[in-house]
Amino acid sequence: MKNLIQKWNSINLIKRIICGLIVGIILGLAIPQASVISILGDLFVGALRGIAPLLVFFLVMSSLCHMGKGQKTNMKFVVVLYLLGNILSALAAVISSRLFPIMLTFSENTNTSDVTPPSGVAEVLKNLLMNIVSNPVDALVNANYIGVLAWAIIFGIALKAASETTKTVIENISDATSTAVRWIISLAPFGIMGLIFTTISEQGLGVLLSYGRLICVLVGTMLFVALVINPIITFICTRQNPYPLVLRCLKDSGITAFFTRSSAANIPVNMELCKDLGLDEDTYSISIPLGATINMGGAAITISIMALAAAHTLGISVDFPTALILCILAAASAAGASGVAGGSLLLIPMACSLFGIPNDVAMQVVGVGFIVGVIQDSCETALNSSTDVLYTACACRIRKNK
Repeated sequence: MKNLIQKWNSINLIKRIICGLIVGIILGLAIPQASVISILGDLFVGALRGIAPLLVFFLVMSSLCHMGKGQKTNMKFVVVLYLLGNILSALAAVISSRLFPIMLTFSENTNTSDVTPPSGVAEVLKNLLMNIVSNPVDALVNANYIGVLAWAIIFGIALKAASETTKTVIENISDATSTAVRWIISLAPFGIMGLIFTTISEQGLGVLLSYGRLICVLVGTMLFVALVINPIITFICTRQNPYPLVLRCLKDSGITAFFTRSSAANIPVNMELCKDLGLDEDTYSISIPLGATINMGGAAITISIMALAAAHTLGISVDFPTALILCILAAASAAGASGVAGGSLLLIPMACSLFGIPNDVAMQVVGVGFIVGVIQDSCETALNSSTDVLYTACACRIRKNK
């Protein structure tokens, strides 16, 4: 058994994930009633979500308390890249909506009764600020990454004056947490097998056919951002062929994010990828959890396209500058609902209200979002999460070349 486990672990993780993906699809089509298989996916995502807050807290705190005076992390440039990515994604979405206008078909059977969207930008910003000052223990328990990040920064700076013994203890806990994360990630093939089995057995393939045009526009725009806009940004930053780095991020981060459908759950995967890429730990230990909160290019695309599709369906004329400004505003507010599967859908009613669309219609748009979410949310998370690593790598390499 030990030799079998060693041989299994010696195989490249991506190859093992592909094996799990294929087996999951086959089982989902052949024995969809075997719901026990889906437990593997729940366990994998649950383990990632459980360990991720601790990983972020101790990595950020350890990084900051060990940071020497005057040591630079280039975080300003990372944040600029995150914001630029959001804006360019929103621009791509608005252009796509203009080139390929979409008519939505609303379903009366769509259940959105348990969805409570924010009433406006002010509420989103208030929730964001309250999350920052939430109880640190409560932030860890409830995976409030904004609060976890804020308190980790505060404790990390405060512990700069601590003894070397205390700093070593924190570093050891951080290393132990990272080791636990690597153990969990090694089980990804089984977790992804369970996740894809659940998707295929419950959703099937036919449910997506009637929304083919909407899915094509959403996924096509995300692919354009991932394979055209992001490489251009990467080339400007590194002055090198951007595609090896772009494709590496999509392969190692985007695949797992596609199936977990949670930027927060993918934080440990991104941390491990940054380490493999040889990036500065002082930078990525902060930029990765921050990116899972504010780097929402995929959300910008989803919110913009869905809101403009609703406007087009209702015959509401929206000029290009207004569409761009309002969609960027909605996408920027997505930080209040980030890190969880389907988080961007909650911002659609707010964007629709800015176009004067009634809330009952907007909630039907959310319902359509849930139907196509099996593809949309997976692609959105893959774009968001892989871009976190990509922009962090750009910032680290541009500083290295100076």
